Amino acid sequence: MGFLVYLAIGFASGLFAGFFGLGGGVVLIPALVYFLGMSQHKAQGTSLLALIPPVGLLAAWRYWKSGFIGPSNIPIAAWVALGLFVGAYFGGYLVKFVDDVTLKRVFGILVVLIGAKLIIWPKG
Repeated sequence: MGFLVYLAIGFASGLFAGFFGLGGGVVLIPALVYFLGMSQHKAQGTSLLALIPPVGLLAAWRYWKSGFIGPSNIPIAAWVALGLFVGAYFGGYLVKFVDDVTLKRVFGILVVLIGAKLIIWPKG
């Protein structure tokens, strides 16, 4: 029955990913840590592995079909993807030097700061 919990966590994360363009950091990682008892490192790695096919392909396809992205977005996305590719490689290497508690705290602070910015300055 564990697969049903995994499926429910994935479904909730997918809804957030498709609706807000996020899911891994705000929904999936905390769910893996608090509901499944994973370490922060393991949850982040699991999130990265799980997000590769569904979010990148299906959500982008739905946004394309809805007219929110088009041909002019392709060069931008390609350059961003290259930056993500290189940045994720180095981030994945560097994270091994950070203990789990510190990683959780930094992650939490980042989420709170981004949330506060969106609440206080939604247009800028």
